[in-house]
Amino acid sequence: MLRSGGGPGASGAGASAWSRYRALAAENRRERVVVRALLSLGAGVVAAGLSMWWAGIAVAVGAFAGHTVYERVRPSPVTNWRRGAVAERRTGRRLAALDPAGFHVLHDRALPGTPVTNLDHLVVGLTGVYAIASRRWRRGVRLWTEGDQVWAGRRPAGNVRASAVRAAAIVAELLGGELDYKIGVEAMVSVHGARPSRGGLRSGIGDEAVEFQRARALPRVISGRPVVFTSAQVATIAAAAERALPPMIE
Repeated sequence: MLRSGGGPGASGAGASAWSRYRALAAENRRERVVVRALLSLGAGVVAAGLSMWWAGIAVAVGAFAGHTVYERVRPSPVTNWRRGAVAERRTGRRLAALDPAGFHVLHDRALPGTPVTNLDHLVVGLTGVYAIASRRWRRGVRLWTEGDQVWAGRRPAGNVRASAVRAAAIVAELLGGELDYKIGVEAMVSVHGARPSRGGLRSGIGDEAVEFQRARALPRVISGRPVVFTSAQVATIAAAAERALPPMIE
């Protein structure tokens, strides 16, 4: 039950993260540009004095461009928000490959009345309900698990597993309140950059279990599970999700 990605199912993915990134990037932008220009001008003047005038221009342009790239990639809250938004958008495009006849996909949803800020993605389909978080790690780092701890290379992967479990539990509670019966919600993490083991990575057991999958594998993994709902049930649960989980940005 797959189709080509990039369709309507990707709309809205990462909207609030991208909005936050743009707000942070706009702060003191003029001051940063002025400082960058002054530094580049100074480097150009020195280069022109030591060599030819055209060398000064080349150095100034190169310094300005280099500082711009450095500002974009250096570790900072702005960079983290941008990378997070990009990861959510990429996951959204992957999930758009799910057949809309059997799967309903929501992105960037608020979790009202809870300490969790938002849910990146929710899939309601014939094979179940999936609360999905998008996470990005350094490219090529190996993702592995030991007990309840998930590792990215030699470093702990942070609280991503606990956050995913908590978000899935909150979604299950909210859906149960809308439907007046219990709905099981599986916690998943869409992995960008890092390398989970072949076939994905599972950490924890029972309601505490979280599955880590490469973003590109999500449609195949989700659609390949055993069918547990009818189309009518999917429609009912999806409608409840729309009511219980409003968009972060209207």
